[in-house]
Amino acid sequence: MIIEQAMERNIWAVVGATENKDKFGYKIFRRLKQMGYKVYPVNPNYDSLEGEKCYPNLSSLPEVPEVVNMVVAPKHGIKVVEEAGNLGIKYLWLQPGTVSDELLKLAEEKGIETIQACILVEGR
Repeated sequence: MIIEQAMERNIWAVVGATENKDKFGYKIFRRLKQMGYKVYPVNPNYDSLEGEKCYPNLSSLPEVPEVVNMVVAPKHGIKVVEEAGNLGIKYLWLQPGTVSDELLKLAEEKGIETIQACILVEGR
């Protein structure tokens, strides 16, 4: 199953990571780290998050993530899907509220497997 395949990957990026502890971008970033994944925070509004360098986009990461967990609105997500496709990323984990038909169509065109589920639920 696609969820298990994604969860077997070790290098993740959280697009929309934030230092706001009430937001999913924070909770997901922290939870993935607690689960033992190598996780890169991606958000152009921060220089660092939880003491780690925060990156403005996927292309600026020191290595290509195997899974991108997206916690941004679909209108911002289109750019993320374009970039992920250009980098050859195969798994895009879409949190509830991040999905649009346009985004899913683009991901399919780019050959990206999409998962529509909450990682906080699936990652227990």
